Amino acid sequence: MVDDHGTLLPVGEERMAISRFKATCLAVLERVRRTRQPLTVTKRGNPIARVVPIEPSLPADRATFGALAGRGRELGDIVAPAGEPQEWDSLR
Repeated sequence: MVDDHGTLLPVGEERMAISRFKATCLAVLERVRRTRQPLTVTKRGNPIARVVPIEPSLPADRATFGALAGRGRELGDIVAPAGEPQEWDSLR
């Protein structure tokens, strides 16, 4: 579907004025998350932003802690100092 300003929009996608979006932002974001339906935010009828749900890439229990587990390599002693003490300005 093409709107009045020549912008291509997906068929059936909801549109909302920015003033209404601002007043109901948290509820709108929750609705997009729950329904997985994108929303186009407009200003004076012109589309200015799309709110789309993110694609979950990790199980919920690994979303924060452990998200990068198993993706790094240990290249040396991780406990030893990075250099000799005489090389550190703070110890001079």
